[in-house]
Amino acid sequence: MAFSAFEPLWFGGAKGRTQFAEYNIETGEVSHRNITNTHHEMFCPGISMLPDGRVVISGGTDANRTTVYDPRTNNFTAGPHMQVARGYHSSTTLSDGKIFTLGGSWDGPMAVRDGEVYDSVANTWTILPGAVVQPSLTQDEVEDKRDNHQWFFSWRNESVFQAGPSRQMNWYLGSGSGLEKVQSAGTRDNEDAMCGIFAMYDALRGKIITAAGTPSYDRSTPNKKAFHMTIDVPGAPPTVERLPDLAQGRAFSNAVILPDGTVLITGGQTYSQSFTDEKSVFVPELFDPETKTFRQLAAMKVPRNYHSTAILLPDGRVFSAGGGLCRPDGKCAKQGSDHPDAEIFSPPYLFNPDGSEARRPAIRRISSNVDSDGYFVRPGGSLTLTLVEDRPGLKFSFMRVGTNTHSVNTDQRRVPLEDIRKVGNEYTLALPDDMGVLIPGDWFLFVISAEGTPSVARTVTVMLCGLLQRCNYEDKSFG
Repeated sequence: MAFSAFEPLWFGGAKGRTQFAEYNIETGEVSHRNITNTHHEMFCPGISMLPDGRVVISGGTDANRTTVYDPRTNNFTAGPHMQVARGYHSSTTLSDGKIFTLGGSWDGPMAVRDGEVYDSVANTWTILPGAVVQPSLTQDEVEDKRDNHQWFFSWRNESVFQAGPSRQMNWYLGSGSGLEKVQSAGTRDNEDAMCGIFAMYDALRGKIITAAGTPSYDRSTPNKKAFHMTIDVPGAPPTVERLPDLAQGRAFSNAVILPDGTVLITGGQTYSQSFTDEKSVFVPELFDPETKTFRQLAAMKVPRNYHSTAILLPDGRVFSAGGGLCRPDGKCAKQGSDHPDAEIFSPPYLFNPDGSEARRPAIRRISSNVDSDGYFVRPGGSLTLTLVEDRPGLKFSFMRVGTNTHSVNTDQRRVPLEDIRKVGNEYTLALPDDMGVLIPGDWFLFVISAEGTPSVARTVTVMLCGLLQRCNYEDKSFG
């Protein structure tokens, strides 16, 4: 599902509706929806997934509104208004299932847009006075861009690690009463990196890659730098390692974690200029965590810059779409940069060396220790898979389903499943008993062949409870 603004091809401000498109990846059918019942123009919002798989879309053009999308019913409902109006902010789902957000001064002059948290059980947004935005600001020459698009990683004990785009990194820490303070985590670099990419490709070990971005949001030359980080204890500084440079500097690019742990970086410009295709980068780069190097892959067909998106599909391919959304009132930098279309990227792991299609592993049946149908699992629980055909050297990857806007996807993360018990062609996989690693919500389970080719994924919901805790799933809609 993808969306634009109050019109399919342009935005204009607080019209109380949003245009959505649904793409059926099995049939190829595309359909259109005009969402009016929540009175929310969801242009430039924050997006995060709740523990039950619902998606919370907060702020944007209608800057204090909240909309909740339920993929199980395919319906949108209005949520409570935020305490602070925001646009261009980031949000992230905490290990306790609440949603934290910070910043977002795009919709007006720079203000003190400190943190707040959404509790879906109480259905309320609450201000967090100690979660101040000031330490996370960039030095952008445009004041209302300094608190945009934070690089958030939810972590243990309801903590959040902020890796960028500011050169200063921070921890947002707290206790059972909520995030109460911000603590410096050192500097990542000597310059800011607005609209760069960030991804936790191995949450089991707290491993992160960040790359590219610009000192200023617009009309700025991006860097080629890439960094590898490892986080562990909340509040402790991460280890930071400079990686080899990208082949191209990029602004407005997107990053997608793939089932094998590699990270695909697509699109962007070598000079950031909103609503143009000038200096577009067509050639993706793939980060290999084993060698900590990048390689270039097959070129894209269409420029994917400002307002583009990219996201992992359950068949292991990548959906790349959008870019532009230029207003037809003459105020955009250049007309003709709108791309209301999509393309599908098939990574190299789907092919044999001779170019023929690789043979995928296939899951016949899945169950968990709490659900015979395998739809739900607890942190610390287990999943049992029966395969269509057993093959040597199989690996297993758990991928949190992503959401994406403005190069920001705080939902995606990968957990390699390595505690495995095998009987015949049946595999039992133990899950980490840590909701800071295994953030509750919907996840894709992939089986990966010895050659690196993933299966088509099965979707599993990680419940908001540990192995010895009572699960909070009383709502009949969740079965």
